[in-house]
Amino acid sequence: MRANLRHERLLDLLETSGPVDVATLARLLDVSDATIRRDLSALEHAGQLRRLRGGAAPALEREAPFERVATQNPLEKRAIAEHAAGLVPDDAVVVLDIGTTTSLVARLLRGRRVTVITSSLAVYDELRDDPVVDLMLLGGLVRANYHSMVGFLTEQAIAQVQADLLFLGTSGVRRDGSVFDTTAVEVPVKKAMLQVADRVVLLADHTKLPGGGYARVCGPDQYDVLVTDREVDDESARVLADSDVEVHVARPLTPARTGTDPYDTQEDS
Repeated sequence: MRANLRHERLLDLLETSGPVDVATLARLLDVSDATIRRDLSALEHAGQLRRLRGGAAPALEREAPFERVATQNPLEKRAIAEHAAGLVPDDAVVVLDIGTTTSLVARLLRGRRVTVITSSLAVYDELRDDPVVDLMLLGGLVRANYHSMVGFLTEQAIAQVQADLLFLGTSGVRRDGSVFDTTAVEVPVKKAMLQVADRVVLLADHTKLPGGGYARVCGPDQYDVLVTDREVDDESARVLADSDVEVHVARPLTPARTGTDPYDTQEDS
């Protein structure tokens, strides 16, 4: 990969995932740690990122907009969403966290006899006109950048419900199984969701294993299933097994194998 393309990909990873360590960047970009350190030094000198101890962060503390994140790893996210939707039985009460993958899960639940509870406006957009799904949108302060609801009203509303399943999103999962996020204001909402679900399913594509984030959401003892698109590393597999977390690998299909795009008739939120 040429240096300019590598730099562009590196900056995209930082903007999408927040702070990321050198080893993770080297693994994702398939280069040596030394190459990543040289890239980070060059990009820091150009004012395009901030160096941290052992890694780097975006130049500005801002979250990538929902629309941009939705374009990252689309085949992997679709595979994960399809597998996740298959875990939902009829008549289930499901909490859908914010995020681009959970919005795809919502799309796949259209026409299903289920109840969906969410703080995601993207999920709401997917299901608001569905005559079969019972949809509950949690109130709160609107975060327009990421199409979500946050704040004490959202947290209080979540506390009034009980769900069979929670599909939880993340910015990154550490090798000890801990789940992190890059946006502190979302973390209390995620923690509140964890308290009301009988079973928690974590959705994370391979770029988040291990991944970034600085605000801790939970440990591996607080989720039951991880759905991802590649096998996890041996250390993470041991930790998750010790915490009785099931790891489900949803293999993405290539466009040639799928033949047609199952989502090409609808516009991404």
